[in-house]
Amino acid sequence: MRGRRNIAAAIGGWSARHRWAALLIWIAFVALATVAGNAAGTVEMRGYESANGDSRQAEQILDGAGFKNVAGEIVLVQSRTGTLTIADPAFRRAVEDVRKAVEATGQVEHVRTPYDKEPSPVTQDRRTTLVQFDMKGDGGTAEERIQPVLDAVARVQGAHPDLRVEEAGSASADKLIGEAIDKDFVRAEQLSLPITIGILLAAFGALLAAIVPVALAMTAIFAATGLLAFTSHLLHVDSATSNVMLLIGLAVGVDYSLFYIMREREERARGRSKKRAIEIAAATSGRAVLISGITVIVAMAGMFLTGNGVFMGFAEGTILVVLTAVVGSLTVLPALLSLIGDRIDARLVHGVVRVVTGGRVTWRRILGVRGGESRVWGAVMRPVLRHPLVSVLLAGGLLVGLAIPAFQLKTGTQTIDDLQGDYQIAETFKRIDKAFPGGNEPAVVVVEAADVTTPAFTAKIEDFKRRALATGEANEPFAVAVNPAKTVAKISIGIKGTGADEVSEHAIRTLRDEVVPAALPGAHVTGNTAGSMDFNEQLGRRIPLVFAFVLLLAFVLLLVSFRSLVVAVKAIALNLLSVAAAYGVLVLVFQKGYGESLLGFHSTGAITNWLPLFLFVILFGLSMDYHVFILSRIREAYDKGMSTEDAVAFGIRSTAAVVTSAALIMVAVFSTFATLSLLTFMQMGIGLAVAVLIDATIVRAVLLPATMKLLGDWNWYLPRWLGWLPRLSHGDDAAEEAPETPEERVPALV
Repeated sequence: MRGRRNIAAAIGGWSARHRWAALLIWIAFVALATVAGNAAGTVEMRGYESANGDSRQAEQILDGAGFKNVAGEIVLVQSRTGTLTIADPAFRRAVEDVRKAVEATGQVEHVRTPYDKEPSPVTQDRRTTLVQFDMKGDGGTAEERIQPVLDAVARVQGAHPDLRVEEAGSASADKLIGEAIDKDFVRAEQLSLPITIGILLAAFGALLAAIVPVALAMTAIFAATGLLAFTSHLLHVDSATSNVMLLIGLAVGVDYSLFYIMREREERARGRSKKRAIEIAAATSGRAVLISGITVIVAMAGMFLTGNGVFMGFAEGTILVVLTAVVGSLTVLPALLSLIGDRIDARLVHGVVRVVTGGRVTWRRILGVRGGESRVWGAVMRPVLRHPLVSVLLAGGLLVGLAIPAFQLKTGTQTIDDLQGDYQIAETFKRIDKAFPGGNEPAVVVVEAADVTTPAFTAKIEDFKRRALATGEANEPFAVAVNPAKTVAKISIGIKGTGADEVSEHAIRTLRDEVVPAALPGAHVTGNTAGSMDFNEQLGRRIPLVFAFVLLLAFVLLLVSFRSLVVAVKAIALNLLSVAAAYGVLVLVFQKGYGESLLGFHSTGAITNWLPLFLFVILFGLSMDYHVFILSRIREAYDKGMSTEDAVAFGIRSTAAVVTSAALIMVAVFSTFATLSLLTFMQMGIGLAVAVLIDATIVRAVLLPATMKLLGDWNWYLPRWLGWLPRLSHGDDAAEEAPETPEERVPALV
């Protein structure tokens, strides 16, 4: 290539000329990062690092206090008919049978029943009680030893049909619920790859063209996961980070490869030589990949500003996987295209279909991914450009209508109600919480002193208990645990409400504002309810900062890339509209309950509290991929002399195929998360799928071209005082190649 060259073109050109070197460097990088990362190990965040505010201080004290990690278990014993009470011999025999059965396993200790000197809780009507005990050994591995205990309790249930005898607890929940969720994730991940390859095969009809994007995406994910192991030693990550990386890595990795391969094939279809086609793809699609990758990274970086460890870990992982996918697309992809050549267009699927049908069915260029323009989107574009104002009003009105319910968005914490499906243990937890409100979600008060076991300090704890119960917002069970050094006391106390409602939140505020200052000055309050409140308060303070950071930097990147104030502002507005519409759909489906029977879930009336911010960052980043890619093609055509209207029509038609294919892949992959057992992940999957679908169709195919047609040359308006911005090329600045020799010329592939 001669003349002015951009960074992506320079990198792509070098990789194509030194294809074996580029391939070996990439393979060595992926192998080294994966092996070294496995050796270094990923450091997961400690419990307190995911907390905020007063809860974080409490959890940090507990983390360093040396408390034994204990897995507590509970067996609910309850009269089914309401006739038996704990005073009846049959009831007592059942409780004693539970004690003997669990102790016989050799796996439990500290068994408490209502008949002991320090009795376990009993309801006021005397018809429900709990048998409490701890699992021996480390609580973190208790799920591996819990099955014999579950079996023992089940045998007791069989011997006492008039009573309900059911077990629940941390170890049993990890065993029964954890295994189910793990299987869900494995299934979703196993479905993602076949679905992706299947859609690519359907779109291209070529095996290599389907495999190359997936292979590049997966190697980028492997390498990024290895790099995460090193960076996690500096910034610890949540265990779910790897799942998020797989989701984002597969989406952007396949997208970037599609952008590149589509342009290379388009140029080959025009009769360009292999070398020239790769050069043009590097200079155009390669540059679009670079800009969109930077934009996605900027969006993900906004999560660092939340100050929450989980979000910061997500930012760390997603930035690494997007960066690795960009590097791979700019380096190894041109090398692969140079090496494979026209074999990437070997239409295996087309050939099979043609042979099976005796030539009656051939591969139709409906999507236009074989190097031409999309017929479907060409037909859509004609009325949109012919009636741009009507198109804007109709499409914009539809999205505004979908976005209106977003104003009623209500967030809530994850509770046992989030678990969808037939899980007996979930029902047991609900029965325990109904019988002993707050017992499943107690407040935990953490207090430090030189010695928390002295009579004077014990009196303070008793005073705290008296004051807390006197408020009417706290209740039994009440328990105190002391660390080995006797410097920290952990006080658990039940609170009114469900643990996720206003009643429970008011109880926490009462403890923090009134009871703790009066009885235990300097103590901190944590627990699920308190942690959720602190999380929400933290996000409430930081969300405006995150939004401002993401929007401002995205605006600057678009302004510099396209030298247009209008393009930058309009891109931000359209992306916000699509995100708002996705929020509205979430409210309608998961908050209002429309489609419950179709999707097979039960609404809790709220959206998980961390999801709106997560969706905004992810969706804003992913939608900018398409926007940058389409706008780059439009600007390229405009710079070559087309009118704005013609450039818009050409840009949409020539990119619609790859955008449609990429969107279908993301919608399908995200939809697999709607099959998971946790409502939170169902919300995430549906939210992402709907937003991508809206963005790739209504926004990119209708609103974008229609608004550009209405604005005309104003699309490229740049104030004079911004004239100093650099002029970046959106096309290939090199001179046209010399005429090809007959040996070099390859017929266009159609």
